[in-house]
Amino acid sequence: MTMTTATEQPAQAPTAPAKGIQVTEKALAKVRSAMAKEGISPEQGGLRLGVQGGGCSGLSYNIRFDTQPRERDRIFQYGDVRVFVDPKSFIYLHGMILDYQETLMQQGFVFVNPQATKSCGCGTSFSA
Repeated sequence: MTMTTATEQPAQAPTAPAKGIQVTEKALAKVRSAMAKEGISPEQGGLRLGVQGGGCSGLSYNIRFDTQPRERDRIFQYGDVRVFVDPKSFIYLHGMILDYQETLMQQGFVFVNPQATKSCGCGTSFSA
C-alpha cells in the first residue's frame, strides 16, 4: 500500500500535521477521477468521510463528495485532494487508512480502521 502524507488544516487555523487519517495513492487516484466526473472543484470541494449509527455492527461508514467543508470539520490535504471529517466521526476514524481495491469479485473503497473492535462482512459496518 502506497500512502500519501496529509496535512491537517483546521477550518480557521494555520496548516498542522496530519493526526490520524491516511489515504493510499490508489484511493486518491479514484477520488480525483470521481470528483472530475461529478464536477466537484478540488479547490472548494472534497471527499467527506463520516460515521453514523446503524448497520449490522452498530456504526456505518459514510463516504461522499461535498462541495465545501463545514465550520468544525477537520480538513486533511493530500496534494490536490481534500478530505473533510466532522469532529464526532473523527473519534472513530482516528488512525484509519482509506484504500481502494479492485478484484474480480468487487471494487470500492476499503476502510482499514484500528478503532473498530468488530466488523461485518459488508465492510461498511463496525463497532468500536
